[in-house]
Amino acid sequence: MPAQILDGKALAKKMMSALKDECETLKGNGIAPKLVSIQVAGDDASSWYIRNQGKQAAKVGIEFEHVELPADCDAATLEATITRFNEDKGTHGMILQVPLPKHLDGDRFQQMIAPHKDVEGMTNASLGELLRDGDDLVPCTARAAVELVVDAELPIQGKHCVVVGRSAIVGKPLALMMLARHAHVTICHSRTPDLPAVCRQADILMTAVGRTPGMIDASYVKEGAVVVDIATIATDEGSITGDVDAASVAEVASWLAPVPGGVGPVTVCFLLRNALRAAARSAMS
Repeated sequence: MPAQILDGKALAKKMMSALKDECETLKGNGIAPKLVSIQVAGDDASSWYIRNQGKQAAKVGIEFEHVELPADCDAATLEATITRFNEDKGTHGMILQVPLPKHLDGDRFQQMIAPHKDVEGMTNASLGELLRDGDDLVPCTARAAVELVVDAELPIQGKHCVVVGRSAIVGKPLALMMLARHAHVTICHSRTPDLPAVCRQADILMTAVGRTPGMIDASYVKEGAVVVDIATIATDEGSITGDVDAASVAEVASWLAPVPGGVGPVTVCFLLRNALRAAARSAMS
């Protein structure tokens, strides 16, 4: 029997409705949530992502500002821009679009964002919260992947979860989130011996490599496993695909979150959720 689909679009629709209500409540209490996205030059994919951020923010009722700096922007200018929005009480959330041009240190500038405005959950303070099983301003993509499994009411406690990828953006936060839900977690990476054999042990296989389209095929998947594809890989045709060969994996897995239509739509919802949480918190500070 083909795998059932973990439908990110359906989940996102449900979440967007709740987020809109939450935003209206904040506005009723005199708080007008605002999200700022800072971009230094950038490619078409980055620009599309930012346009989508703005489009979805508008649907919820969050004010959105896109700040675009030139490719030759110097460190002082970028630092001044981040500082300006850190100090602006009317700005509740900030995103720094990465990667930055090579002459700018992405991690250094990411850490300049005030933790209470870090809606992507990428400052050291935000990532540190995960070690204490926190679920406040956490990394959005990893949190979206977990929510797809939770929303489908699939068991996590005691299940073997294999995470393929160890980035600070997805892999490491995802492993901590699954540990917090009492999964037995294994992290794999480029130096893992016999990756297919390790993946075949997974009850829940979550993959975020993003290099080779379809690298995870049916030979990596245990019969009846849950498979969540988190990678986003641009194709020559202008579309996106992921790590998972969906056609073959769907014949083995019990549930599949595909690309596109799985984690992606939910990621934006968690970005907006974090912005609203940051706005609500600002009223208490």
